[in-house]
Amino acid sequence: MQFLKLVLRNALRHRLRTALTLLGLVVAILSFGLLQTVVDAWYAGAAGAAPTRLVTRNAVSLVFPLPLSYRDQIRAVDGVRAVSHATWFAGIYQDPKNFFPQFAIEPRTYFAMYPEYLITPQEFTAFLRDRKGAVIGRKLANTYHLGIGDTLPLRGTIYPGAWEFTVRAVYDGIDAKTDTSQMFFHWEYFNETMKTRSRSRADQVGVYLVDVTDIDRVAEVSRAIDAMFKNSLAETLTETERAFQIGFVKQTEALVIAIRIVSYVVIVIILAVMANTMAMTARERLSEYATLKVLGFSPVYIAALIVGESVAIAVIGAGIGIAATFPVSDWFAAKVGTLFPVFKVSGETVALQILCAIGVGIIAAAVPGRRAATVKIVEGLRAIG
Repeated sequence: MQFLKLVLRNALRHRLRTALTLLGLVVAILSFGLLQTVVDAWYAGAAGAAPTRLVTRNAVSLVFPLPLSYRDQIRAVDGVRAVSHATWFAGIYQDPKNFFPQFAIEPRTYFAMYPEYLITPQEFTAFLRDRKGAVIGRKLANTYHLGIGDTLPLRGTIYPGAWEFTVRAVYDGIDAKTDTSQMFFHWEYFNETMKTRSRSRADQVGVYLVDVTDIDRVAEVSRAIDAMFKNSLAETLTETERAFQIGFVKQTEALVIAIRIVSYVVIVIILAVMANTMAMTARERLSEYATLKVLGFSPVYIAALIVGESVAIAVIGAGIGIAATFPVSDWFAAKVGTLFPVFKVSGETVALQILCAIGVGIIAAAVPGRRAATVKIVEGLRAIG
């Protein structure tokens, strides 16, 4: 206890310098936490993927659809428990900047396959009864102030024309990692409309979603599906839902790597600032350390004083920085709207913030601590702080 009291008093001896160092630490730890959370948000879709769900898409590219006739053939594959499908719509709501995912789906099979989307039975029944009805996520509803019964107009891009839907249900996520920024509507309505506007694009779907009975048979079922359509007009590529999501992230991998690098560069910069602070502190107190040696204190004790002071400043700065990360990330998530479906500070990010702060505290004090521990008594007593 006496050692801790001495460490804290030493840290407060030069209050302005300590305050400025703390400010730098807070900004660095806060920035590190936000950047790590951005990276986590990038991988949120892959993190929430179920291990037994497969995605079957056109082997050439995701932009090419698959025939509706594949559905029953996939369902007949041994090891397949259920099949559904989804078609990316890419409509514009009011303004192109209002981006959020929209899918035409087969409602009963789709929501049965995604139990993480929670919808009340009443709202789901209302959605099933309305061909032009839509289900939207809670985050999407809050962002654009949409509620049950509201009209949701979209301007088609891939599927041109004006489309109008009525919000019949709002779903919640089973946990904080569930994406609640999406919109779903009836594929039947979408398909019938396409038959009148562009018949050649009807009876097609974007991807098939396949639920496998046993996780050990995932690879076997994937191969069986792709073999079934080999040498057809629309060959397929089947992969796990996680691999499918990571495939999207890979397209922007350079940006993710850059964000990761920047987050650690911030820590290196604050390490340099902290090391400079501790070097100045140790240099000013050389005569005091020499006096402590005269009184019989060991070099290890003197080095521990400097390391303890450095770690104490780092921990206090990290504590403030971590506490500030949560409200700042909430503010950031509100500002970016539905750009990041899931934007939550994870426990891993907080653990990394703590480890980085302690690491900065120890490394920054290593050289000054060694110098104070090894300084000769005569040399230390002659030093002018």
